[in-house]
Amino acid sequence: MSAEPEAPAGEARGGGEAGTEGAGRPSSVAVFDGHNDALLGLHDGGLGIVDFVRGRPEGRGRGHVDLQRARAGGMCGGFYAVFVPTPKARRGGAGSSPAPGDPGASAATPQRVMTSPGEAAYEMPLSAPIEPDLARREAEAMVRLWEGLVAWRDERGEAPFRAVLGAEDLDAALAEGRHAMLLHFEGAEPIAEDLSDLESWYRRGLRSIGPVWSRANAFGHGVPFAYPADPDRGPGLSAAGRELVRQCETLGLVVDLAHLNAAGFWDVARLSRRPLVVTHTAVHRLSQKPRNLLDDQIRAVADSGGVIGLNFNCADVRADGRWLADTPLDDHLRHLEALLELAGEQCIALGSDFDGALMPRQLPDAASLQVLLRRLEADLGWSRDLLEKLAWGNWRRVLGETMG
Repeated sequence: MSAEPEAPAGEARGGGEAGTEGAGRPSSVAVFDGHNDALLGLHDGGLGIVDFVRGRPEGRGRGHVDLQRARAGGMCGGFYAVFVPTPKARRGGAGSSPAPGDPGASAATPQRVMTSPGEAAYEMPLSAPIEPDLARREAEAMVRLWEGLVAWRDERGEAPFRAVLGAEDLDAALAEGRHAMLLHFEGAEPIAEDLSDLESWYRRGLRSIGPVWSRANAFGHGVPFAYPADPDRGPGLSAAGRELVRQCETLGLVVDLAHLNAAGFWDVARLSRRPLVVTHTAVHRLSQKPRNLLDDQIRAVADSGGVIGLNFNCADVRADGRWLADTPLDDHLRHLEALLELAGEQCIALGSDFDGALMPRQLPDAASLQVLLRRLEADLGWSRDLLEKLAWGNWRRVLGETMG
């Protein structure tokens, strides 16, 4: 496959025709991204709102996404995660590549747990649980960043951001050319075990919760960073976790199944009456990581009318599970084709994990998002209609059915 492929002529997959602009290049498709860790990158990098608006500086705080690169890549918004790392694993700069068991470790760390440079098998123990008080303090700082961003005005009084509190906010943001920001908790540790503060977080703008990250907490159990391995390990949701799912459904909060073990996944599937959502993952049959979904899990999400966002993290899409930035986009295309085959065009979406994972060199940041979409159109014949479902339409539908 060529680096600059030409769009095919005629009818494209998914019905209709491929959209083109100029010499065989597809017109830009708006992208609503299912997961990024930009708030953590700003918080840990000591950066502020203006840095995100004008462009994060070169160096360790550069990361993968800011408003300027989002606009360049057609990223109209996304899920902005609040994630509290294990204290000893504070990341070495936003966007640093995660290692097995530690999203804040250096890119060299995975090689140190392998038996040889060419051996990709590894298993790291689950990260230690974190103290609730620490989780709440750190979450408070990142939520304030989000609040500051959605309230920010430039010198002309214009607001480049819009909080996504309901699906209509995504519609309005697209119409107004504003960047849509949905507040998400990656791991429910900031929430009291008795859920006494859940409605307070909701009133402040929280609209999505992943019960766990890759560690245990009061609500459930996550999967470790390992290869090869599957997600069928550990117990399901706790009583508090089951009640969290029920209350999220009542409030209209998205429940994100990313990082959750198999038993917890099936607990949510049994409890939920809304579409199932996995914001950032990949296909286990193609890359045997416990973070990735088995075929029956993928079908369950599709049967619920839900959505699955493809994680861009190199190690999660490679067949050998290795943490290498020299990962061809062909691997990402294979996962999207498999999701399309297993789940159908109503279920596929994107969940990059910008600022929280190792990006491929051909897709280094938000400014390069259209590269992936061009490859889908040119190499696989995806239609404009199918690309729009992948890039934002399926997220819009599920948010409407969940949040109203």
